Amino acid sequence: MSLTFCNVHFSQQPEKVVYISDNLMKSLKLTNKKNIQLRLGKEVVPARIRSIKKVGNHLYLGSGVRNVIHIPKSGGVFLRNLQENEFQLGPLIGILSDGPSSSTAQPFSSRTGFIKQLLREGSKKAYVFAFTPKDINWQQETVRGYFLSDAGVFTRKTVPLPDVVYNRLPSRKAETSASINQLRDRFGRKRIPFFNWSFFNKSDIYTLLENDNTVNRYVPESHMNPSTEMLKDMLQRHQFVYYKPSGGSLGKGIYRMTYLPKRGYFARYRKNKENVLLRFNNFNSLMRMLNSKHGRILQGYVIQQGIRLIEIDNCPIDFRFHMHKNGNNQWVVVGIGAKKAGRGSVTTHLKNGGSLLTPEQALSRSFGSRSDEVLKQAKQVAIALAEAIEFHHQHLLGEIGFDIGIDQDEKIWMFEANAKPGRSIFHHPSLKNEGKASIEHILEHCLYLSKFHRRISQ
Repeated sequence: MSLTFCNVHFSQQPEKVVYISDNLMKSLKLTNKKNIQLRLGKEVVPARIRSIKKVGNHLYLGSGVRNVIHIPKSGGVFLRNLQENEFQLGPLIGILSDGPSSSTAQPFSSRTGFIKQLLREGSKKAYVFAFTPKDINWQQETVRGYFLSDAGVFTRKTVPLPDVVYNRLPSRKAETSASINQLRDRFGRKRIPFFNWSFFNKSDIYTLLENDNTVNRYVPESHMNPSTEMLKDMLQRHQFVYYKPSGGSLGKGIYRMTYLPKRGYFARYRKNKENVLLRFNNFNSLMRMLNSKHGRILQGYVIQQGIRLIEIDNCPIDFRFHMHKNGNNQWVVVGIGAKKAGRGSVTTHLKNGGSLLTPEQALSRSFGSRSDEVLKQAKQVAIALAEAIEFHHQHLLGEIGFDIGIDQDEKIWMFEANAKPGRSIFHHPSLKNEGKASIEHILEHCLYLSKFHRRISQ
């Protein structure tokens, strides 16, 4: 299989003819040929070929060709030689999301800016479009996608089903619905790579890793649906614990509970955008509060060992590691943001009063000249964790966000893994380049999964 980058042009020729520049004719070994099969996605059109004198790799497609297989636009894309005289243009990369169909400017709500970045960068090397579940016509095997014009405006065009799907559906609830499960299964039956499959559930990730001796030492002691006795035992052994919903995100519903033998029990949580701290004389009083809020049977919660993290100004620091698969299908660390907890906050989430620093700024305060070595070790751990999760996970992964902590003894801990990590760390002025690299890695992995890639040299 050969892969050639070429420039596609449109002509008004109504016949099924493809005009090919001399250079491209020679490199594709078509000099003495008269016909080819041209493919986009799963759609194919037979066409005659004619040579034209033009420097470089150029294809001129008449309306009789491009309308049959729904070529969305002119410009630079790859041409993949599938077999003798059969060539595929592409790849067709689909970004799956959702949003208010009534908005033409912001059809994907708060994700619109990110999706525009993907479409803008991806259009330099592929046919990239965004779509929602309702844009798919399964009978005709087409999608009415959102493409980005040169002026940065969304335009709707019908194309074949994509060669690869990058899943950024925003809702955990919708993602577990029967219709979305059916959608994923349909893409699977058609052998269309689909990543990332779904949001992670906290307890599932802990379960995946607890018996993996390569990485389980980096995961704090964690238990799903703990009994009252388990909660009390964890508090007595670890002094403080985190109690969090297994399917939660953005720090919502998390309690930090502390036991001080001479002072009692404490619960810290967030309510109505404010931090709350409650003190209880005994454990039973603490449990009555939890039961009143969440019922007698505390289902759907994970209890996790608390870790004494490094601090700045008495505020704990943890790190968001944004991981990607690269064009060689290998895990790499693309961006790291250090998150400093707000005063009295349960978590380091920026929406809960946290602030963002570079990892160098955070680590130098705690480890001085050893900060580079500590950061290098943390990167190695993050890659090992990503590889372990992928090994145990049954579906395609291409992106993971880790919440990682480092304690005073330089030990590294993984608190959470996110299959669809937020991008707030890339808002930091010092992480703009990492944000661009994240976009590039997503697109490179799409090229890899769709078989439109060249191996990247190490």
